[in-house]
Amino acid sequence: MPYGQPPPPPPDPRHRPPSYPPPQWQPQRPRSGGGAGAIIGGVFGVVALVFVGLVVVGALIKGSRTADPVSPVAVPTFTPFEPSTRSTASPRATDSRPSESTVTPPARRQILNTTLKNNTLYRAGGLPRVNCPVGSPSIYSHSQLKALILKTSKCLDRGWSRIMRAQGMTWHPPGYALTSSRGRGACGDFPSTGSIVPYYCPRNTTIYASTTAMVKGSGNSGGYGQITDWHGGVVSMMAHEYGHHVQQLSGLSDDWWQQTTRSTSRSGKLALSRRFELQATCFGAMFMRSVSASYPVTPARRNTLYYFYSRVGDWPGHPRDHGSPANNNRWFRQGYEKNKTFQCNTWLAPSSSTS
Repeated sequence: MPYGQPPPPPPDPRHRPPSYPPPQWQPQRPRSGGGAGAIIGGVFGVVALVFVGLVVVGALIKGSRTADPVSPVAVPTFTPFEPSTRSTASPRATDSRPSESTVTPPARRQILNTTLKNNTLYRAGGLPRVNCPVGSPSIYSHSQLKALILKTSKCLDRGWSRIMRAQGMTWHPPGYALTSSRGRGACGDFPSTGSIVPYYCPRNTTIYASTTAMVKGSGNSGGYGQITDWHGGVVSMMAHEYGHHVQQLSGLSDDWWQQTTRSTSRSGKLALSRRFELQATCFGAMFMRSVSASYPVTPARRNTLYYFYSRVGDWPGHPRDHGSPANNNRWFRQGYEKNKTFQCNTWLAPSSSTS
């Protein structure tokens, strides 16, 4: 979500829960017989056995080849589970081939936790080191900055897809709409009047941005280029927007929006928004750490990023929906220095660190 802007319309979940699987199939039990029926069945059984024996002996005498044993046909089995209306797990194929004597049931399907405080994403660990050299593009050139954003988006894909898929989460890359001036996206104008910032739209999982507005500013809003002309500042902000994509795919966005709609006070809604935004900042910082060796992010450039995030956030006179500059700096440092998803759990943090 852009800095200084109201929350976008509620997200339209893309991942609907799988249909409830059919119960495990079991063969019908044979009925128990008695009396004359049982005697007659026994007689026919003996006759059948004698007949089969004669056929086998005859086959051996004739010297024909012995056929390979045929395994019984496996009936697919399903382990019933409690359906979750917010699960983002995708169905996984199971191997239903039987062993010699028994059929081993498939592993229980993983149910993802999509809540804010205990989300499955927090088990994903840190982003792996990603090779992402970018050279020395100029942020003042639309074509160069656009190429940089699209190139680093592939690096973001490689890191986040790996750890999210490892936790059984459905993943796909976000879309990008990058212009040199202004435009209209699925969640409104970008940037909005008087604003400079990009935004992530959950309706179509697309990131919208105006390169000129981000760098040079718009109206009374100064651009990121006034803080630093190093491209890492802009890229880290795009990594923040990508953090919203991670929140969307993991179910964090959905739970945040539900809690926001249930909140009855403006202060409560703003408090939820700040935790949501600061978490995205922390996720963006994790990415900058993951590419630091190749991007590169030298110690001096790391300090530039720390300074950058001490200059963005909620300034006096603006809605308190993204967190103070001090807390933006705090959560960026947290993500960069710790590089663990659970370290970005703003939902368990004290309110003083999310003000």
